[in-house]
Amino acid sequence: MASERPPYRPKDAVGSALRSTMITGGAGTFVSAIQNTLTRSNVNAWGVFTRSGGTIAVFAAMGGTYEFAKTASANLREKDDSWNPTIGGFLGGAMLGLRFRTIPAVLGYGAGLAVLLGTFDYTGGVLTGYTRDPEVDEFERKEQLRKNRRRPISETVAELGEGRGIYGPGYEERRRERLKAKYGVDVAVTSPSQP
Repeated sequence: MASERPPYRPKDAVGSALRSTMITGGAGTFVSAIQNTLTRSNVNAWGVFTRSGGTIAVFAAMGGTYEFAKTASANLREKDDSWNPTIGGFLGGAMLGLRFRTIPAVLGYGAGLAVLLGTFDYTGGVLTGYTRDPEVDEFERKEQLRKNRRRPISETVAELGEGRGIYGPGYEERRRERLKAKYGVDVAVTSPSQP
């Protein structure tokens, strides 16, 4: 039996594109402000928009175009797969290439960003590694790993010996006998202190 995917639910391409444009435009404003402060000439505060304002426009255009193309292609294809970020990445990269006003730059930046974003989405879309099952409690998962890797105390004592916080069963009696035989001192068995 073939696995059935749930039916595709269309997304709002214009709304998500506007939201993405505002976010990336804000990031562009931040980068433009940094560019404005690092100039050698004395530029006033409006230089963020007049001198390096093209950075704001490129960031906003890239983000808005990427998000619109990604969402619109998903809506048209009725699939949510790795081709959507690839298509959006190509058009977003093309926006960056338009700044250089040559066709090779438009195609090159578009292809580069398409490969980067498509591969990133295809491999899981996270930088932290594989996605864990959200249904499994993290504490229970770690406890299971500890139990799975736990070694018997007899094996640990055989390899490391007793002491340094590692004590096998009957340690107090063996210790008392050793002290009695070696030093002639009779040590009372101590019970752990109760809190």
